[in-house]
Amino acid sequence: MNRRTAAIIGGGVIGGGWAARFVLSGWNVAVHDPGAHAKQDVLGALERARRSYPAIYDSMLPPEGRLEFITSIREAVVDASWIQESVPERLDQKRAVFETIQKHSAPGAIIASSTSGFRPTDLQNCALRPDEIIVAHPFNPVYLLPLVEVVQSDVNSPEFVNSAMSVLESIGMSALKVRTEIDAHIGDRLLEAVWREALWLVRDNIATTGEIDDVIRMGFGLRWAQMGLFETYRIAGGRQGMEHFMEQFAPCLELPWSRLTDVPELDGQLARKIARQSDEQSGHRTIAELEEIRDTNLVAILRGLKAQNWGAGKFLRKCEVGMVAVKGASSISCPMRTVERVVPPDWADFNGHMNEARYLELFSFATDVFLEAVGCNQAYIETGGSYFTLETSIRHLNETFPGARVFVDTWCLYGEGKKLHIFHSLLNEAGDALATGEHLLIHVDLLQRMSSEPTPQVAAAIETAAHAHQGAILPDWAVPKLSFNRTEAST
Repeated sequence: MNRRTAAIIGGGVIGGGWAARFVLSGWNVAVHDPGAHAKQDVLGALERARRSYPAIYDSMLPPEGRLEFITSIREAVVDASWIQESVPERLDQKRAVFETIQKHSAPGAIIASSTSGFRPTDLQNCALRPDEIIVAHPFNPVYLLPLVEVVQSDVNSPEFVNSAMSVLESIGMSALKVRTEIDAHIGDRLLEAVWREALWLVRDNIATTGEIDDVIRMGFGLRWAQMGLFETYRIAGGRQGMEHFMEQFAPCLELPWSRLTDVPELDGQLARKIARQSDEQSGHRTIAELEEIRDTNLVAILRGLKAQNWGAGKFLRKCEVGMVAVKGASSISCPMRTVERVVPPDWADFNGHMNEARYLELFSFATDVFLEAVGCNQAYIETGGSYFTLETSIRHLNETFPGARVFVDTWCLYGEGKKLHIFHSLLNEAGDALATGEHLLIHVDLLQRMSSEPTPQVAAAIETAAHAHQGAILPDWAVPKLSFNRTEAST
């Protein structure tokens, strides 16, 4: 038995995700699935994972493991220390697979089922070594979502389960040990409750599937993504926390708000139990602290979604387009005000002020605004012309903190032919200088990937800007450092 070899039995969506996570975590993986498209599907999952999984980390992943496709269960499991079953949700099929696995696997190998509904006891019946079979239920996509529900029965030893959880944690998964065997575990029972209610809403013509999805992704789904259910409701209780929330909303459980009317009686004993567990979970933080954490998390989530133009982020992009249209295009003033914004909380570094990389991000955005103003916009770029940066210089003058309102003023120091020299200053509300940034840019033919002259219209607009800014008296701290003399060879 090889301690770093996994066997994946079933190469569908879930099996392919498991294979990708193990491979990218440095494990050798053997996949068995007789389906005609299984190999293609697993390789597709691995390719998607290669693009996305490393991006969530700031450190290098281990070298990739080896991926093999095996024609029989026997050959796939013989050398595996972890065996993940991901065949369809039919109990008789799963039991038959386990029987075959244990005929050929090494004693002590961990055999985990991806089942979303069956209990371990259901799977272990008639098994040769039932104590080696557990449930490890992931969520799709397995290579990105970290949660995995680990479910055991009475025949599984604590040592065996702890060993399984250690393996899962070693490949970047958050292993949640489910306290008691129960059909559909925890996650799918919660999802099932929402799913059933959603089906009623659609059936009764109260909402469409799109409207229901919008309610989730524009509303409570954003809170759930970073605080879950009980911590969200704890905040809703205000200063008095969960106990006050329970007192305030307990009567609502008796109202016919949903089809899910079979609920426990929320008596004093249960209310106190939930409040006590909530205190244990979050009582070490004040409501104000939780609100600050919640807001910081939501900003990060929304900015991430906006960067991907997805869900609520797509809506935010649409709002931004509308705001820019109302404000109007930037004019060639001297200097140009190219950025006005608040520093997001997730831009903080370990010292509590703005991370140095964000200064370049602000100045880069300011350059884009300038280029947009002179006609080098997306439509222009699509015709094959753009500007590339040759050299950048940033000077840090004062600290900048998350939550601060900042501005960037921009000067065009030189603009002739294919050369462009831009100078930025980052300011706070009081007008204090926080940083300066300079960029030397060259116009490029995107098809030839070579420097080239801009179109006459863009060239004229840049020359107008340079003339407007010519002779501008920069503040004492705004001293240009760059010159095309040092980059002539690059042009």
